[in-house]
Amino acid sequence: MTSTLPSDLPLVETGDPGARTALVLHGGGGPLTVAPIVGHLAPTMHVLAPTHPGWDGTARPDEIGSVADLAAVYLARLREHGERDVVLVGSSIGGWIALEMAVQAAADDRDAGLIGAVVDIDGVGVVVEGEPIADFFALDARGLAEVAWHDPERGYRDPSSFTDEQRAVQQSNGRTMAAIAGAGAGMSDPALLGRLGTIAVPTLVVYGASDRVVTPAYGRAVAGAIPDAAFAEVPAAGHLPHLEAPEATWAVIDPFLERP
Repeated sequence: MTSTLPSDLPLVETGDPGARTALVLHGGGGPLTVAPIVGHLAPTMHVLAPTHPGWDGTARPDEIGSVADLAAVYLARLREHGERDVVLVGSSIGGWIALEMAVQAAADDRDAGLIGAVVDIDGVGVVVEGEPIADFFALDARGLAEVAWHDPERGYRDPSSFTDEQRAVQQSNGRTMAAIAGAGAGMSDPALLGRLGTIAVPTLVVYGASDRVVTPAYGRAVAGAIPDAAFAEVPAAGHLPHLEAPEATWAVIDPFLERP
């Protein structure tokens, strides 16, 4: 597939341009949700953190209608820029995109050596029997905080406090997420779990112990489907452990990234 990412797509690029590249992929909450990851990795890596097409008021080309499509265009962009040994770090839907990128790269000789490692943080995207993904689209703000945060009061945002602009962006993000991730499909690809066995790069699966969007048991099933993947659970954290318990999250991610 030819890259169809809009040329004006917002991209945070920071860190050392000569260091190993990390592509940080946000989830449904938008790019601000992964800002702590970007800031943490920047001192030692060359960090790229795009806003996905259709989020935060950006355009989404018609050709990008699924996570698989988005993964393909991100791979194409990395390939075009001559990247090698890239670390994919994805949160929630971003974790799904990262896994899909690793699967696609493993099947394409052009991408040999392109992806070097994957860090999947509370990623959705697979179907695990007995561990359903919470119906994000049916939850109100209070319900979302209850399933996504260890401390729901910390995560709750009163919709009545939003400006009209913030409300419009949130609604637009939701529509894009439904289009990309599939509201009717439960934010998953039934075939993905069986394809994860093709991933041949070091992979770390990280889940907040209190996540009820996708549980740690779900995360263990994801890790178990990937050859030699490691699994780590972050205590006192929910779906976004890097926001709720950052130091504990770095304590499991950093040793993985420091491995030869």
